[in-house]
Amino acid sequence: MTRNDKTPKSRAAIAIAPRIAETEGFLTLFNSGMRLIEETASYLDGPGRSVSKSLSRLGSVAYASESMRLTTRLMQIASWLLLQRAINEGEMSNSQGIDEKAKVRLGGLQPSRTGAGWDELPTELKELIERSGRLEERVRHLDIGMGGRSFGIRAPVSEPVARDALADQMARLSAAFQPSDKT
Repeated sequence: MTRNDKTPKSRAAIAIAPRIAETEGFLTLFNSGMRLIEETASYLDGPGRSVSKSLSRLGSVAYASESMRLTTRLMQIASWLLLQRAINEGEMSNSQGIDEKAKVRLGGLQPSRTGAGWDELPTELKELIERSGRLEERVRHLDIGMGGRSFGIRAPVSEPVARDALADQMARLSAAFQPSDKT
């Protein structure tokens, strides 16, 4: 197409995230997620259980609450990872995977880092919580890049406002990349 042609070029965005999901990058993410789940289960069933018995009443409540949040977060991450692997391996169609991923809820149970008893929690538990948060962010970014959603995390502004802002940004980008009539 020449610059003098008034017909707009068809421009398709190159989707990088779906390609990442089919590569070694996904396998690395999958394996690190599964290792973190195993490590967390081992800690909570072993040393963590012993440590929790020595905490104050307030510390014990915080430990129980945070370990529940951690376990829930990791199970949601595992669900997403297993669904994506099933899609990658052809065990599930992409549309089936999208439908199933809609049931995954990440970001809902955040740690209460300033709550009562937090300071009493063992360092190992806090580290597992932090690592699970970083893993969750990686999964969310990959999913969003693949055309997913932000797992029910609400935007700080109302949806119509966010939608209008997005439409405005898209229009500005489109205008910036339109071929110039000046040649």
